[in-house]
Amino acid sequence: MSSNETNEEQVRSRDDSAADSPTRPGSLRPIFVLLLGIALALGFFIYSGIRGRLQAASILERVTEEAAITDVAVIHPKENPPTEEITLPGGTQPYTSSPIYARTNGYLVQWFYDIGARVKKGDLLAVIDTPELDKQLLQARADLETAKSNLALAKITADRWEGLIKTRSVSQQSTDQAAENLGAMQATVDSSAANVRRLEDLVSFEKVYAPFDGIVTVRNTDIGWLIDAGANPPGSELFQLAEIRTLRVFVAVPQVYSRAARLGAIAAITLDEFPNQAFRGKVARTSNSIDLASRTLNTEVDVDNPTGRLLPGAYVQVHLKLPVKTQAVSIPSSALLFRSEGLRAGVVRNGRAELVPIAIGRDYGGTVEVISGLTPADEVIFSPPDALITGAPVRVVSQKSAQQ
Repeated sequence: MSSNETNEEQVRSRDDSAADSPTRPGSLRPIFVLLLGIALALGFFIYSGIRGRLQAASILERVTEEAAITDVAVIHPKENPPTEEITLPGGTQPYTSSPIYARTNGYLVQWFYDIGARVKKGDLLAVIDTPELDKQLLQARADLETAKSNLALAKITADRWEGLIKTRSVSQQSTDQAAENLGAMQATVDSSAANVRRLEDLVSFEKVYAPFDGIVTVRNTDIGWLIDAGANPPGSELFQLAEIRTLRVFVAVPQVYSRAARLGAIAAITLDEFPNQAFRGKVARTSNSIDLASRTLNTEVDVDNPTGRLLPGAYVQVHLKLPVKTQAVSIPSSALLFRSEGLRAGVVRNGRAELVPIAIGRDYGGTVEVISGLTPADEVIFSPPDALITGAPVRVVSQKSAQQ
């Protein structure tokens, strides 16, 4: 065998042994690639799961935060012109008003004045017939005369016994009895005289007189009616009399304007039936106390009414001058929040609600006048929820969206 053949056989022998060996580098590469792919797939799966959970948590947190934000509609307070006077509603009442009742029982014989009639003090209004009372008076007078006769007899007897006791013709016991009988007869006379005066007073009440100058505003009786004395039954007054030469006008002044209700201050009174005329009045008195329910000061304005143009019971407007000018704004009544600590209004500032204390002046029904706490630039929450608190996040939307 040649040397070349020998070398080829050696080379083939080495190649065969290398191919049969298990630790060749080429045999590990597929396994490594497979494991790497499995690891990458597992890592991607884990990453996808963690990322999904993080995104879900982020979405939940964002939705929760958005749900916590309250949608509100806002309005800007309307600026009012500077106020130099206030106009408040009031009602007129007679300066003196009195029901006229009967003081005796009987039947109405005649009445002399109907509603609207002007009467003077002492004018006869009606006459009541009391036949039973007249008979009682006659009997009482007869009893008085009898008592007087008995008194005269008792006096004669007592005087006679006093003379006889000096000569010891009668006993002391008889003399004392005669003196005591005289005292008893005197008491009987006094009692009978008092009863006569009482009945005479009742008889004098048969005629009903006007207690003061005024106008008859009510007549609740007619000829032939049975009259009961006293004021217990409702509507049992015979007449209603009112003095209207001066009228009292009562007006509730809000606490914030109470300084306008100064004693002696001039007030103008206007009525719808006199559109171009103002009646002059004067603050006569106040209650000197703020009503706890309405936070107002009860004020009385007296108005002269010599011609009777102003009628009692009329609705009027009272104009009072303020000591200083007041700058105020107006907001809807639905924007008010009533809290235990006082009246509040919700204002949006920096994306959050703030409950601002306010003081209101006049109440117009749908709107109220705010004299402190708000400015025209404030964003006031329209119809705020009752659970609104300071610091709560809010989102400003249109009124239609907020109502939805």
